[in-house]
Amino acid sequence: MPIPASLQKGLALPVICAPMFIVSNPDLVIAQCRGGTIGSFPALNARPKEELDTWLSIIKSALADDPHAAPFAVNQIIHQSNERLEHDMALCVKHEVPLIITSLRAPDEIVPHVHAYGGKVFHDVISVRHAEKALEAGVDGLILVCAGAGGHAGMLSPFALVGEVRKFYDGPIALSGAIASGSAILAAQAMGADFAYMGTRFIATQEANAQAAYKQAIVDSAAVDVVYTPYFTGVHGNYLKKSIVAAGLDPDNLPVKDKTSMNFGAAAGAAKAWKDIWGAGQGVGNIDDILPTAELIERLKQEYRSAKLALCSNPF
Repeated sequence: MPIPASLQKGLALPVICAPMFIVSNPDLVIAQCRGGTIGSFPALNARPKEELDTWLSIIKSALADDPHAAPFAVNQIIHQSNERLEHDMALCVKHEVPLIITSLRAPDEIVPHVHAYGGKVFHDVISVRHAEKALEAGVDGLILVCAGAGGHAGMLSPFALVGEVRKFYDGPIALSGAIASGSAILAAQAMGADFAYMGTRFIATQEANAQAAYKQAIVDSAAVDVVYTPYFTGVHGNYLKKSIVAAGLDPDNLPVKDKTSMNFGAAAGAAKAWKDIWGAGQGVGNIDDILPTAELIERLKQEYRSAKLALCSNPF
């Protein structure tokens, strides 16, 4: 399963750093790319919308000075309440963003514009049906968001979803779901993925735009402290129990909401998803410290190499 040539430059680890609402910013993206991983951020993080042009200029300028830097990506939420989509995509086309990561709805209208300048489009999916629709739209890769992933996660085991998708698709796959170490990156490849898709581990970095309490909560939590609920956005997601309790809610008795309540254009209620209610994957139990991004990536590289050597030396 070949990685597109345009995404191989500077790639030192087969990792796409997931775009995290509020948390991902230019400093984090630049550090991720300079470390040899594909950094990313949601377009909606740049506020007001005019700031997106500045963010893209800053990132491109910083990476242009580093011949060893990996490409970067921008996440676009394709949802009717995202009133910025046309504006934000126009800027991504202007700056020729190497990789566009699309979410929620198949990106039929986006793919041609990205392909016109030579860019690639990867799409988030949680099921075979979503994967098929994305491929019909002409995407260049799939991001399989499996059980245990932070934010809007699916319910399928990665063993199940990767296996089923590989029956009909031999293109690039990024795998998401509780990946927090170099050995987990190698495991994703062993299952048939080309990339590991890592988000939560990068919240606990110095560059991440997250409250100090949020970063510490990542370090202090385990898988049992992650709650899977559609209450906050209308789509099932994984959140830290500690932040739900701090918002005055009972994490064991949250009402059910559906997709009709999702709105990316309006302010949320008293407890805002991502700002007050903290997203996190089930891999938090494997995160024990807050590091500079460069140091974290170096550790991941060492863990990845050690895991590969150990596996290759195993007689079975």
